Amino acid sequence: MKRDFSSLYNPSLRAQKKIITTEDGTQTLYSKEFDECYHGIKDGALKESLKKHVEPAYNLIKNRDSITILDICYGLGFNTLATLYFYKVESPNSKLHIISPELDESLVQSLKDFNYPKEFDDFKDIIKQLSKNFKYEDKSIKIDILIGDARDEVKKIDRKIDIIYQDAFSPKKNPALWTKEWFKDLKNISNSSVVLTTYSVATSIRLALYENGFNIYMAPQLDIRSGTIASLSSLPLERVDMELKKERNPKAIALQDIDIN
Repeated sequence: MKRDFSSLYNPSLRAQKKIITTEDGTQTLYSKEFDECYHGIKDGALKESLKKHVEPAYNLIKNRDSITILDICYGLGFNTLATLYFYKVESPNSKLHIISPELDESLVQSLKDFNYPKEFDDFKDIIKQLSKNFKYEDKSIKIDILIGDARDEVKKIDRKIDIIYQDAFSPKKNPALWTKEWFKDLKNISNSSVVLTTYSVATSIRLALYENGFNIYMAPQLDIRSGTIASLSSLPLERVDMELKKERNPKAIALQDIDIN
C-alpha cells in the first residue's frame, strides 16, 4: 500500500520565505513551511554547494563520457548551478545531465529574480529558461526539474544515476526524504559506482543508507563542517564502521517510513 506523505507538507506556508545572508556573503532563503534555511548560514550557500557536494563528488568520478546527477531537491538551484560553475572552470569533456525534483513550483518560477553570486553570472539565461520551462539543454548540458513530490518523481527516472546530492531539508523537518525506503528507491536508479553526498552525519540516516547496501565514508574536510559520502562501491576515503557503531549503540535504528507521523 502506498504511503501518503502529503500531511507532512503545508502549502499555505510555502510562499512564506525570508532572505538570509550567509557567512560567505551569498544569500539563501528561510522556509516557513519547513522552519529551516535552504543552506547552512555558517558554511554559506555557495561554499556549501561546492565543498560539500560538487567537488567531493567530481573528485571521485572522473574521465567519463557522460555524468548523470540527481539533485535532491532543486530548491534555490545552488547545487545545480555550482555544478555548472565547477564544470566551466574544470572544463571536463563529459556531457552533463542533472535531474532535480522540486515540490515548490512557484519557487522555481521566482528564481529568475533571485540575487545569485557573481559566480553564476554566466548562467543567467539558463536560470531564466529553468524558471520558465523547468528544463534546459545544449550540446553538453541537460537539466530537468521534476515538479512534484520527490518520493513519486524519482520512481519515474529511467536512467542510471552517477552522483546524488542528498540535500533535502533536515531529517527532523522533512523525514520522508531520509528513510530506509527512500534510499532503497535511490539505490534502484543508481549505478554500482554511484557517489552520494550529504550534510547529515546522523547514525539513523547512515544506517538507512548502510542497510540498503551503501558503504559509508567520512566526507573530506574541505574547510567546511563534516558530512557523509556513501557509495555502493569502495572509495579511497575513510570508511565508517557501521557494524561497530551498531555494536556500541544497539538501540540505534535506521529511520523508516513507519517512524513518520
